[in-house]
Amino acid sequence: MTTTKREMIEKHIIKRGVKSPTVLQAMESVDRKNFLPPDLHEFAYEDGPLPIGKGQTISQPYIVAFMADALKLNKSDVILEVGAGCGYNAAVLGRLVSKVYTMEIVEWLAELAEKNLARERSNNVYVRLGDGYKGWPEKGPFDAIVLTAACPQIPKPLKEQLKIGGRLLAPVGTIRQELILLTKLGERKFRQKTLLPVRFVTMTGMAQREAQKRLEEGGDIQQGI
Repeated sequence: MTTTKREMIEKHIIKRGVKSPTVLQAMESVDRKNFLPPDLHEFAYEDGPLPIGKGQTISQPYIVAFMADALKLNKSDVILEVGAGCGYNAAVLGRLVSKVYTMEIVEWLAELAEKNLARERSNNVYVRLGDGYKGWPEKGPFDAIVLTAACPQIPKPLKEQLKIGGRLLAPVGTIRQELILLTKLGERKFRQKTLLPVRFVTMTGMAQREAQKRLEEGGDIQQGI
């Protein structure tokens, strides 16, 4: 039997601990079908990643909701997303904040995200093609930054583009990954919290070169700070 959007929210999101009314409303208002190929529409509200072509996937709804909830976003926030993918996560975030700047290193994905976001009428989400390792400095500093791909350690340029008091959420690790939340307390001072074990695709570009170096040195997770 096909899962409905309401069943997805109640069974896979609320029952697993996400209770924020604004996050739940954002998950309700963004139609995941608009980010999937037509032949996968019947699976749109299943709680799992789905293929969108060329080895890429759309994120699991629970993880999208969990990450949005963990960031404790305000409507006035301006945020940066590293890894636009098909645009689904950015669309949800766009319902919660003033502006979302999202970066995607893969050209066809950046184009797909723009098309999907336009279809979803996410007019406050801006897509840029490029390596998110160095962020989007001319649009910062940001109230929050979220990474949707794993890195061996959180890139220094992203920490620098975070406002004091801002939050940065990222999957960190090479062989093993953990979702790390950083809160910026001062120019070089951060509070770090490990939220849960996760499994994301790995960042490419500069972050991938960094990960390869860590593996060659025999390392694994290097914590966010």
